[in-house]
Amino acid sequence: MTGTTSQGTVRKPVHLAVYDTFADWETGHTTAYLARAGHEIRTVGPSTEPVTTIGGLRILPDLALDELRPEDSSLLILTGADLWDFGDDLAPFARKARAFLDAGVPVAAICGATAGLAREGLLDERAHTSAVSFYLAATGYQGGKHYVDADAVTDGNLVTAGPTEPVAFAREVFKLLGVYEGEVLDAWYRLFHDSDAAAYETLQAAEAGK
Repeated sequence: MTGTTSQGTVRKPVHLAVYDTFADWETGHTTAYLARAGHEIRTVGPSTEPVTTIGGLRILPDLALDELRPEDSSLLILTGADLWDFGDDLAPFARKARAFLDAGVPVAAICGATAGLAREGLLDERAHTSAVSFYLAATGYQGGKHYVDADAVTDGNLVTAGPTEPVAFAREVFKLLGVYEGEVLDAWYRLFHDSDAAAYETLQAAEAGK
């Protein structure tokens, strides 16, 4: 299944990486509103065997990581997980992120996934953020001078964010993929980040105008 844009072109799926200890709360805004905007969300795991999130939810991946090709995707989302900080089980996902970025396909990483990208060398020359600067410094990466103390950062085709910023993370993804723009994007962020009731009217007006 693939989506279709208003111009009639085929929209490639968004791929959400899932693995044991997946941080449930970090990508819910992103995937829910991408789906509402017509993007197909497909889950990709280490294999097609079920994985269990931090919250105890079992997810059956749609495909295995080795089946995923950048040319078949519009975005790879890497969420946080305890496993990013213990061992190399998730290193193949960081290597897949390299393949995506090399192919010019966007990657969005939040929380522990940023450390995985740091170990892979993908943050050495790109502006980025994470939980705190010393969390990434502990990986031994060379990109400390490019660290930005912000809720979320986009540099080219790469989005990064810390674990407490799922709404800002979603905002950057929506901007990158053109889901929301300008005052509508700002209103979406104000509604879900600041509980600004006035922002709801802006979103409703935009929806009515489609």
